[in-house]
Amino acid sequence: MDNSEVAAVFHEIADLLEIQGVSFRPQAYRRAAQNIGQMDDPLLDVMKDGELEELPGIGKAMARTIQELLETGELEYLKTLRAEVPSGLLELIRIPNVGPKTAMLLHRELGISSLEQLKKAIDEHRLAAMKGLGEKTEERIRQGILLVEASIGRTLLGEALPIAEAYMEHLRGSNGMMMSVAGSLRRGKDTVGDIDILVGSDDPAAIMDAFISYPLVDAVIASGSTKSSVRLKGGMQVDIRAVAPGSYGAAQQYFTGSKEHNVALRRIGVEKGLKLNEYGLFERDSGREVASATEEDVYRALGFPLIPPELREGSGEIEAALNGALPELINEDQVLGDFHVHTDWSDGANTIDEMVASAIAKGYEFVAITDHSQSLRIANGLTPERLNDQVRKVREADERADGRIRVLAGSEVDIKVDGSLDFPDDVLMDLDVVIGSVHSRFQMDKREMTARVVNAIESGMIDILGHPTGRLLGQRAPYEIDLPAVLDAAAMNGVCVEINSFPDRLDLKAEDCRTAKGLGVKVSIGTDSHGIEHMDFIRLGVITARRGWLEAKDVLNTYSAPEVLKTLRSRR
Repeated sequence: MDNSEVAAVFHEIADLLEIQGVSFRPQAYRRAAQNIGQMDDPLLDVMKDGELEELPGIGKAMARTIQELLETGELEYLKTLRAEVPSGLLELIRIPNVGPKTAMLLHRELGISSLEQLKKAIDEHRLAAMKGLGEKTEERIRQGILLVEASIGRTLLGEALPIAEAYMEHLRGSNGMMMSVAGSLRRGKDTVGDIDILVGSDDPAAIMDAFISYPLVDAVIASGSTKSSVRLKGGMQVDIRAVAPGSYGAAQQYFTGSKEHNVALRRIGVEKGLKLNEYGLFERDSGREVASATEEDVYRALGFPLIPPELREGSGEIEAALNGALPELINEDQVLGDFHVHTDWSDGANTIDEMVASAIAKGYEFVAITDHSQSLRIANGLTPERLNDQVRKVREADERADGRIRVLAGSEVDIKVDGSLDFPDDVLMDLDVVIGSVHSRFQMDKREMTARVVNAIESGMIDILGHPTGRLLGQRAPYEIDLPAVLDAAAMNGVCVEINSFPDRLDLKAEDCRTAKGLGVKVSIGTDSHGIEHMDFIRLGVITARRGWLEAKDVLNTYSAPEVLKTLRSRR
């Protein structure tokens, strides 16, 4: 078993214990699973060195559990728990608004132990008649089922990209070639249905052989001379297409753009007497090739500059290109720091110094330490006294950095139900950066939630509105909120809105980033890192920003450390 498989077992144990109503132990297993999932070193190596008990959150009992899993691939304790809990209940608790207690209630009162049984009970409005649930909860659960079903067969961008990159690294070992991802993955969509790889090569047969022989292939769906499809062991489908090097640019364009984008391009081509396909741009009458080698050549021949892949959605980018109004999109190398980083003071896995060292290694000018506030007890949120101690430690880390980086003292502060903040103003005044976030009562109605968030924005004490819609991709829909009203308030009060670039959030989404830009609202990108490896999620935030038409000037992370401090401190 590898680290991710052990972490998955620990998460399942936590789920089963929660269904049974066990206290405390589920949280311990989840914390251990999170720490294991964030490790760079293989657990097998740690076990051979006799150091399992030294891992964060791992005691003697859990060390023995890990050892049993690594040595046998099985766990007797897990078998026992599975026998005690109907298997369908694990499926139920994956549905938003169905927690372990609700799942057990549904099973006990209505005999529900599968998703199909739950859907039938909702259709018959049996949940609405239950004490403690009612019509509103029934409707929320119905919406949760729709959300889960819509995500079936979809993979998070942050999961698909590493899979694709590892696969392409394998292919590059076979021979030299032009190669890239295509489709929705290249456009940077939040989730993708499969992975498309495009190669330009004079030896497509060798590429196809290397493609189907990849060690992680579980099944070959189709194998041909220029295109093949496989299913990987994790269930992901990967398709590959090989074209001649001279047609690579045209194929990139053809296999990247959305249907709407490509239809519009072909229409423009027809108006110019041209025909566009995956092999090139041709004169319709004579068949003479006009462009094919590069995407830039194809777009230029159609009458406008290269349109970045992230914008090829048929949402105004062609009109902007024709009018010379395409934005100069932000690039990752323009990002100078990270505003949202957690440490082991709350629910992170690494120390302040370790997170700072990681930021220095990335070449950043600044990094903000923003652990949770006191109300989020499940995340070991800091009390004012502990925050005061942490601020002192952060200032010391900043001094030790000796000019290599600015270490900012901050907090991710809970926005309470009435819009007040989790720390008093005099505590917040001592911080460099304050992120205000909603972490509770997601079921508030639209008017109440909007007032809650707007009140926090108007307090004058937050610099950044964290993950503004609260969505978790495939797990939780955005809470009901009047986002235009929130963005208006942010514009009026000089508050930034966050692109939380954790893979299951990407919140704000791209469309909302574009709205924020139109209102003059600055955006910040925060990785929401809970471990040093999470800091690489910054690229997901940049991709989202690019899809939202954002330029460097629109994103606070591109400002120098002195400019950032001047901007933040001017607010309090």
